[in-house]
This record gives sequence, C-alpha cells and structure tokens, in this order.
Amino acid sequence: MVVKNIFLCALLSILVMSSSWAQESSSSSASAAAPNKELEVALGITAIEKLDFDFNSKVSVANEQLLKLRVIPAKREIEFIGLKPGKTTAIIRDNVGDVRLIYTVAVTATGKSNEVSELRELIGDVEGLEIGIKGGKVFVGGEIVVPEDIGRVSKVLASYPGVLTLIELSPQTQRVIARKMSDELAKNNLKDVTVRVVNKTYWLEGVVSNEEKKKLALIIAKAYLPPKIMSIASGESRFATPEQSDIIDFIAVNEKKEPQPAPKMVKITSQFVELSKSYGKIFAFKWAPLMGQDGSQIAFGQTAAGNLTAKAGDGTLSATISNLFPKLNAAKSAGYARVIQSAMIIVRDQQKGNIKKNTSIPYAIGTGDFTKATSASVGITMDVQPRILEQEKVEMPLNIEVSLGDGGTPPRTTQNSINTNLVVKSKESAAIGGIVQNSSSTSYDNTGNDPAPTTSSGGATTSGSGGGSPLFRLFRSKDYKTEKSQYVIFVTPEIIESATAGTEEIRRKFRRRE
Repeated sequence: MVVKNIFLCALLSILVMSSSWAQESSSSSASAAAPNKELEVALGITAIEKLDFDFNSKVSVANEQLLKLRVIPAKREIEFIGLKPGKTTAIIRDNVGDVRLIYTVAVTATGKSNEVSELRELIGDVEGLEIGIKGGKVFVGGEIVVPEDIGRVSKVLASYPGVLTLIELSPQTQRVIARKMSDELAKNNLKDVTVRVVNKTYWLEGVVSNEEKKKLALIIAKAYLPPKIMSIASGESRFATPEQSDIIDFIAVNEKKEPQPAPKMVKITSQFVELSKSYGKIFAFKWAPLMGQDGSQIAFGQTAAGNLTAKAGDGTLSATISNLFPKLNAAKSAGYARVIQSAMIIVRDQQKGNIKKNTSIPYAIGTGDFTKATSASVGITMDVQPRILEQEKVEMPLNIEVSLGDGGTPPRTTQNSINTNLVVKSKESAAIGGIVQNSSSTSYDNTGNDPAPTTSSGGATTSGSGGGSPLFRLFRSKDYKTEKSQYVIFVTPEIIESATAGTEEIRRKFRRRE
C-alpha cells in the first residue's frame, strides 16, 4: 500500500512539471510568433498607429528617454513621439497579457525636427501654442492667451523665417483687455465710456463733457493695446506694434458745464486725558509714660506733723503709671484717577464748528438766614475752523476748554484750555498740548494734634490724654506725601465725502440697534 502511494505522488509531480513546461513553451512560442514591425519617427513629428485588436494600456518601452507613447484604447490608437535620436522597441500586449505586436522604432533627427526641438525649448511653454511639422513644413499655430507672450513669440520667430506662423490672439484675451480698459477709464472719472471688441478691434462708446476727456480716453485705451498680430492673409510679417487704428472712436462730446463737486467734510475728534496720582507714607514713634493723679505718690519714710522722718525702711513707695509701653503709628495711602473727555464734530471745509457740553453742579454757601444757592459748571467746549490742504493734510485753528470738578461740597473745579493752530494729516493723531505737575513734601517730628500739658489746681503739670505728669517724652515721626497730575489733549482729523461716513462708528460706540 505504501509503495502504491509513493507511485501516485511521483506521477502527480511529473504531470505538474509537464504542465508548466507546456505553458512556458506556449508563451515563448507566442512571443516568437508575435509580428515585429519597424517604424521610423522623426523628431517633432507624431506618428499614429491604428491596431485591429484590443490592447493593454500598459505598453512597455525599452528606452523611455528616446520614445514616448500616448495610448488611446477607446480608438485602438497609439501615438509615437520621438524625444531623442536613437533606436528602441515597444511591446504591445492584449488584455489577456499575450504579446501581440513588437515595434522596432528608429527616432531620427532631421533639419526640420531640430527646428521643432529648438522652438519647443524657446516658446513651448507659451499657453495655447502648438509646434510641429505638417506637409513637410515646420509650423507654429494656436491662439495666444496671455498678451505679454506676443512680444516673446515674435522675437523668437524672427530668427526662423522659414517657419509657418498660424498664430492668432484669443478672443477671450481681447475681452479681458477690453475689461481692463473699462476699469481704467472708470478710475479716471470716465464712467460713461465703455469698451467692447468687434471684429478684433476695440470700440470706444459713450459720452464725455469735453474734448480733453475724449483725448484722455483714447490715450488710456491705447496704453492697454498689446503687440499686434496681423491676419494670416496679410503676408509674411505677422507681428507689428499697436496702432491707433486698432481703436475705433465712437465717443460723443456733450459740451455742458459740469456741476461743482460737493465740498468735502472734515471729522475732528479730540480727546482730553487727565491722570492724577497721590501717595502718602507716615511713621511715628511715641513714648510718654504718665504718673496718675488718684492720690498715689512716691515717698520715703513717714511724715508726722509735716516733718519727714529719717528712718529708712519705715517708708512706703506707691505710684500708678499709664502709657508705660511706647506707641507706633505707620500707614500708607495711595490714590489713582483718570478722567477722559472726548468731543467729535463734523464740519464743512473752511467753515466754523463749535461743540459744547456743560454740567451744572449746585451747592449752598453761608449758614442760617445768609444761605445762598449757587452752582459750578464743568464740561468741554471745542471751537474749530478746518481747511483742507494738499496731500490730505488739514489745517486746524483750535480752541479747547475743559473744566473738571473734584466731587466735593462745595466743588472745586479745575480749568484746562488750549488755543493753537496746527496741521495734521488725515486719519493721523497728534498730541497738541499738555501740562505735568509734581509736588512732594516731607515733615519730621510733627506732633500734630497731640494735647498740650495742663496745670492742675494744686500746681502739678498733667497731660491732656492721661491726666498726669509724664515721666519723660520720646517722639519721632516722618510724614512723606507726593502728588502728580498731568493732562494731555489729542486731536485726529479725517477727510470724508459725506457726513454719513461717521455714522457707523457712532452707532458702534453707543451700541445702537436698528
């Protein structure tokens, strides 16, 4: 039984080996049986081969530096494009994978193919151009999309007089040029003049108020003309400089007095900023122990009939002492305040403007039947008469007054004012004035409100705080105070076309909703 199994396994292996040999032999025989076709391709000329079977799109080329293939399976076509002179092969397989055709391709370089290679190197990247050989002639054809490429192409083709030029300017490019002309005319206040392309020429249509504007429109349009490409029937020289005849003038002149432009407006914003700081520091050391007046005394011995005995040891010593321990006093104080007043006004050029905001603070003076009511006024006032100069500069004679109150009763007001004439560029800010004031003081050993000593009916000297005579006094102090105040005024002019130009900013500040 074992011998039988060994025999069957050997027979099976022999069958598998014979099958693989048969497949290899059939494949080699198929490759050997595939037809070999010779093909010559010149540089610059694309050769198209049409096949009668469905082939695999993955075509192998022995040397891809010499030959490039472009396959089109839907039409059963293969395009052979030579890259460098030389010889190589291309193998075509069907969808099953069998070799159906072998091309032996010889890429040759002729004088015309060399011209094609040179032209492709010089102007091959120009969008819209095609370079090749047709009818035995080298040609350059297509439509140039970018107007700036016309000068480059004409310069290169001037060195190749035998090249057939079939170049036109793209109609889409002409429409883009016409749109650029219209935009530039609108920027120069010629909004009623339009440009359109008709039969490769530019028609200028519209109405202007005088001859000078008509001449300006023609100058602007001519500045955008690209180098001219003549028609194919015109002759050998296809490139030329643009001419006035490429623009047809249909502009009508309607002589009328133009309305005076509306005077410009000036928006002036002023900010008054006041900053005040104060700082105080005190340190005091006081030691004044007192002996009380409740009948206690300091005595040695005993008194009898007003005589003091001399017996030591029989006397008494008693006393009450207050403020026995020294007192320390240390404190710091600081304050900071900032006041901002802002005013904004919009006036016409060279016209006077005034804006004012006042607040009345009432208070009373006197007492009893002599009480009288009065008030203090605080606020901001600005007077200005702007004048617009060249380069968007604004001359401003300014008078600004700001009064501030301290919040006390009666209130104490501070007046700040500035009167000046300055020139500031539109939308720029300038600090037009300010004052800085610093004050500091230092005092040493200032007793302040410490009560003065008094004399009792018995003739003893006592202190106002403890009612006794201090045994001794020790007092040291230092009081330091500094105050700093400053104010500055900023002003910002802005030239606007209409008073509504500042509406959005005002709404944003006041959070106004429609």
